[in-house]
Amino acid sequence: MDIEQARFNMVEQQIRTWEVLDPDILESLALIKREAFVPQMYRDLAFADVEIPLVVDGKRTGQCMLTPKMEARLLQSLEVHRHESALEIGTGSGYGTALLAQRTRRVQSWEIDPAIAKFAADNLRRTGIGEVRLNIGDGSRMSGDERFDAIILSGSVAQVPEDLLERLNEGGRLFAIVGEAPTMHGRLLTRIGNRCISKDLFETVGSRLQGFPSGSRFKF
Repeated sequence: MDIEQARFNMVEQQIRTWEVLDPDILESLALIKREAFVPQMYRDLAFADVEIPLVVDGKRTGQCMLTPKMEARLLQSLEVHRHESALEIGTGSGYGTALLAQRTRRVQSWEIDPAIAKFAADNLRRTGIGEVRLNIGDGSRMSGDERFDAIILSGSVAQVPEDLLERLNEGGRLFAIVGEAPTMHGRLLTRIGNRCISKDLFETVGSRLQGFPSGSRFKF
Protein backbone atom coordinates (compact mmCIF):
# COMPACT_ATOMS: atom_id res chain seq x y z
CA MET A 1 0.00 0.00 0.00
CA ASP A 2 1.19 3.49 -0.87
CA ILE A 3 0.81 5.01 2.61
CA GLU A 4 1.03 8.66 1.59
CA GLN A 5 -1.44 8.20 -1.27
CA ALA A 6 -3.82 6.46 1.12
CA ARG A 7 -3.46 9.32 3.60
CA PHE A 8 -4.12 11.85 0.82
CA ASN A 9 -7.21 9.93 -0.29
CA MET A 10 -8.47 9.80 3.31
CA VAL A 11 -8.28 13.58 3.59
CA GLU A 12 -9.69 14.37 0.15
CA GLN A 13 -12.41 11.72 -0.09
CA GLN A 14 -13.57 11.37 3.52
CA ILE A 15 -12.60 14.39 5.56
CA ARG A 16 -13.01 17.29 3.17
CA THR A 17 -16.32 15.90 1.93
CA TRP A 18 -17.55 15.90 5.54
CA GLU A 19 -17.02 19.67 5.65
CA VAL A 20 -13.72 19.61 7.54
CA LEU A 21 -11.82 22.43 5.83
CA ASP A 22 -9.78 24.01 8.63
CA PRO A 23 -6.23 24.13 7.19
CA ASP A 24 -4.59 23.65 10.60
CA ILE A 25 -6.56 20.45 11.22
CA LEU A 26 -5.77 19.16 7.75
CA GLU A 27 -2.10 19.85 8.47
CA SER A 28 -2.32 17.88 11.74
CA LEU A 29 -3.84 14.94 9.86
CA ALA A 30 -0.79 14.96 7.60
CA LEU A 31 1.69 15.24 10.48
CA ILE A 32 0.22 12.66 12.87
CA LYS A 33 0.68 9.22 11.34
CA ARG A 34 -2.63 7.44 11.90
CA GLU A 35 -1.19 4.06 10.93
CA ALA A 36 1.12 4.23 13.98
CA PHE A 37 -1.93 4.14 16.29
CA VAL A 38 -3.81 1.27 14.64
CA PRO A 39 -3.48 -2.31 16.01
CA GLN A 40 -1.07 -4.26 13.81
CA MET A 41 -3.69 -6.70 12.53
CA TYR A 42 -5.78 -3.79 11.17
CA ARG A 43 -3.03 -1.64 9.64
CA ASP A 44 -4.50 -2.14 6.16
CA LEU A 45 -7.63 -0.34 7.40
CA ALA A 46 -5.78 2.62 8.90
CA PHE A 47 -7.23 5.07 6.37
CA ALA A 48 -10.60 3.41 5.78
CA ASP A 49 -13.91 5.03 6.72
CA VAL A 50 -14.64 2.49 9.46
CA GLU A 51 -14.37 2.18 13.23
CA ILE A 52 -11.34 -0.04 13.90
CA PRO A 53 -11.51 -2.52 16.82
CA LEU A 54 -8.90 -1.99 19.51
CA VAL A 55 -7.10 -5.31 19.87
CA VAL A 56 -4.36 -5.26 22.50
CA ASP A 57 -1.97 -8.19 23.00
CA GLY A 58 -4.19 -10.29 20.74
CA LYS A 59 -7.30 -9.65 22.82
CA ARG A 60 -10.40 -7.74 21.76
CA THR A 61 -11.21 -4.94 24.18
CA GLY A 62 -14.70 -4.18 22.93
CA GLN A 63 -13.63 -0.62 22.11
CA CYS A 64 -13.00 0.97 18.70
CA MET A 65 -11.11 3.86 17.13
CA LEU A 66 -13.39 6.56 15.77
CA THR A 67 -13.44 6.96 12.00
CA PRO A 68 -10.92 9.48 10.61
CA LYS A 69 -13.68 11.89 9.55
CA MET A 70 -15.23 11.79 13.04
CA GLU A 71 -11.89 12.57 14.71
CA ALA A 72 -11.42 15.51 12.35
CA ARG A 73 -15.00 16.80 12.56
CA LEU A 74 -15.16 16.84 16.34
CA LEU A 75 -11.80 18.63 16.53
CA GLN A 76 -13.02 21.26 14.08
CA SER A 77 -16.30 21.61 15.98
CA LEU A 78 -14.46 22.41 19.21
CA GLU A 79 -12.41 25.19 17.55
CA VAL A 80 -9.53 24.63 19.96
CA HIS A 81 -6.60 27.05 20.11
CA ARG A 82 -2.96 26.73 21.11
CA HIS A 83 -3.41 28.65 24.37
CA GLU A 84 -6.25 26.41 25.60
CA SER A 85 -6.41 23.35 27.86
CA ALA A 86 -8.30 20.19 26.96
CA LEU A 87 -9.73 17.11 28.66
CA GLU A 88 -10.28 13.88 26.75
CA ILE A 89 -12.26 11.00 28.23
CA GLY A 90 -11.53 7.78 26.39
CA THR A 91 -7.89 7.83 25.26
CA GLY A 92 -8.36 4.81 23.02
CA SER A 93 -5.42 4.27 20.68
CA GLY A 94 -4.09 7.76 21.42
CA TYR A 95 -4.65 9.05 17.88
CA GLY A 96 -7.27 11.61 18.85
CA THR A 97 -5.09 12.55 21.84
CA ALA A 98 -2.19 13.26 19.50
CA LEU A 99 -4.35 15.44 17.23
CA LEU A 100 -5.59 17.35 20.28
CA ALA A 101 -2.04 17.83 21.57
CA GLN A 102 -1.10 19.45 18.25
CA ARG A 103 -3.82 22.05 18.68
CA THR A 104 -3.76 22.91 22.42
CA ARG A 105 -1.44 24.00 25.19
CA ARG A 106 -2.18 21.17 27.60
CA VAL A 107 -4.06 17.87 27.31
CA GLN A 108 -5.25 15.56 30.07
CA SER A 109 -6.65 12.22 28.92
CA TRP A 110 -8.40 9.41 30.83
CA GLU A 111 -8.72 5.76 29.84
CA ILE A 112 -10.66 3.26 31.94
CA ASP A 113 -9.04 0.12 30.47
CA PRO A 114 -5.42 -0.33 31.66
CA ALA A 115 -4.42 -2.42 28.62
CA ILE A 116 -5.73 0.23 26.22
CA ALA A 117 -4.07 2.97 28.29
CA LYS A 118 -0.69 1.24 27.92
CA PHE A 119 -1.28 0.77 24.18
CA ALA A 120 -2.00 4.50 23.82
CA ALA A 121 0.99 5.52 25.95
CA ASP A 122 3.30 3.37 23.83
CA ASN A 123 1.87 4.83 20.62
CA LEU A 124 2.24 8.41 21.85
CA ARG A 125 5.79 7.83 23.05
CA ARG A 126 6.81 6.13 19.81
CA THR A 127 5.45 9.01 17.72
CA GLY A 128 7.07 11.69 19.87
CA ILE A 129 3.92 13.12 21.48
CA GLY A 130 5.13 13.80 25.00
CA GLU A 131 3.15 16.73 26.41
CA VAL A 132 0.07 14.76 27.42
CA ARG A 133 -1.03 13.82 30.94
CA LEU A 134 -2.38 10.27 30.73
CA ASN A 135 -4.54 8.81 33.50
CA ILE A 136 -5.88 5.31 34.05
CA GLY A 137 -9.39 5.34 35.50
CA ASP A 138 -12.95 6.46 35.00
CA GLY A 139 -12.77 10.02 33.70
CA SER A 140 -16.45 10.55 34.43
CA ARG A 141 -15.58 10.38 38.13
CA MET A 142 -12.35 12.41 38.24
CA SER A 143 -11.76 14.27 41.48
CA GLY A 144 -10.75 17.86 42.07
CA ASP A 145 -12.14 21.02 40.51
CA GLU A 146 -9.86 21.50 37.50
CA ARG A 147 -11.52 23.29 34.59
CA PHE A 148 -10.88 23.13 30.86
CA ASP A 149 -11.48 25.11 27.69
CA ALA A 150 -12.39 22.00 25.69
CA ILE A 151 -13.69 18.54 26.63
CA ILE A 152 -14.03 15.56 24.29
CA LEU A 153 -15.97 12.40 25.04
CA SER A 154 -14.52 9.95 22.52
CA GLY A 155 -17.52 7.63 22.45
CA SER A 156 -21.27 7.86 22.74
CA VAL A 157 -23.22 8.54 25.94
CA ALA A 158 -26.91 8.54 26.83
CA GLN A 159 -26.58 12.08 28.16
CA VAL A 160 -23.78 14.41 29.21
CA PRO A 161 -23.10 14.47 32.98
CA GLU A 162 -23.74 17.82 34.66
CA ASP A 163 -20.47 17.61 36.62
CA LEU A 164 -18.49 17.54 33.36
CA LEU A 165 -20.29 20.63 32.11
CA GLU A 166 -19.32 22.35 35.34
CA ARG A 167 -15.65 21.75 34.45
CA LEU A 168 -15.89 24.05 31.43
CA ASN A 169 -14.33 27.49 31.63
CA GLU A 170 -16.37 30.45 30.45
CA GLY A 171 -16.72 29.99 26.70
CA GLY A 172 -15.53 26.39 27.01
CA ARG A 173 -16.89 23.71 24.68
CA LEU A 174 -17.73 20.04 25.13
CA PHE A 175 -18.26 17.60 22.27
CA ALA A 176 -20.04 14.28 22.67
CA ILE A 177 -22.02 11.77 20.65
CA VAL A 178 -25.33 11.70 22.51
CA GLY A 179 -28.41 9.48 22.34
CA GLU A 180 -29.54 5.95 21.73
CA ALA A 181 -28.99 3.82 18.61
CA PRO A 182 -30.03 3.98 15.85
CA THR A 183 -30.24 7.77 16.18
CA MET A 184 -27.50 9.72 17.91
CA HIS A 185 -26.20 13.24 17.42
CA GLY A 186 -22.80 14.86 17.46
CA ARG A 187 -23.51 17.55 20.03
CA LEU A 188 -21.57 20.68 20.97
CA LEU A 189 -22.24 22.31 24.34
CA THR A 190 -20.82 25.78 25.07
CA ARG A 191 -20.69 27.38 28.52
CA ILE A 192 -22.08 30.91 28.60
CA GLY A 193 -22.29 32.25 32.13
CA ASN A 194 -24.16 29.80 34.35
CA ARG A 195 -25.65 27.73 31.57
CA CYS A 196 -24.61 25.66 28.58
CA ILE A 197 -25.98 26.17 25.09
CA SER A 198 -26.50 22.91 23.20
CA LYS A 199 -26.30 22.48 19.43
CA ASP A 200 -26.74 19.23 17.51
CA LEU A 201 -24.33 19.26 14.59
CA PHE A 202 -25.02 16.02 12.73
CA GLU A 203 -26.56 12.58 13.04
CA THR A 204 -24.28 9.60 13.65
CA VAL A 205 -23.90 6.41 15.69
CA GLY A 206 -20.96 5.66 17.98
CA SER A 207 -19.78 2.93 20.32
CA ARG A 208 -20.67 3.45 23.98
CA LEU A 209 -18.06 5.07 26.20
CA GLN A 210 -17.32 2.95 29.27
CA GLY A 211 -18.13 4.46 32.65
CA PHE A 212 -21.14 6.46 31.45
CA PRO A 213 -24.28 4.44 32.28
CA SER A 214 -27.62 6.19 32.08
CA GLY A 215 -29.11 7.29 35.39
CA SER A 216 -29.69 10.17 37.76
CA ARG A 217 -26.15 11.50 37.30
CA PHE A 218 -27.11 12.71 33.84
CA LYS A 219 -28.70 15.99 32.94
CA PHE A 220 -31.90 15.50 30.96
